[in-house]
Amino acid sequence: MVGWLNVGSLILGLVAWILPLVALMLYKKEHNKWIIFPIASLSACAVSLCFQIFYNDHLVKIGDWSALMDTTDAVSSAAAALLIITILLNVITLIVYRGRLTK
Repeated sequence: MVGWLNVGSLILGLVAWILPLVALMLYKKEHNKWIIFPIASLSACAVSLCFQIFYNDHLVKIGDWSALMDTTDAVSSAAAALLIITILLNVITLIVYRGRLTK
């Protein structure tokens, strides 16, 4: 059951990247609910990172130190990449839509 945390983290990480791209693709169309995309994207990123924390907590509780030592570098690098890219995509989305913020 705990293995689903990694799958969920991966899926939510992809969702965090896809949502701002969808918002950017919809820019030409007039819609006033665009702000939902960055909010949902950042939320998906946060939950994805939380799933990884829960999975690491599980490894600590069962005492699987070798798994922690083997995966810590990759997990922390992937988490940093997920966070940085998600923030950049959402900042780009906000910059593109900045004129619509006042409407």
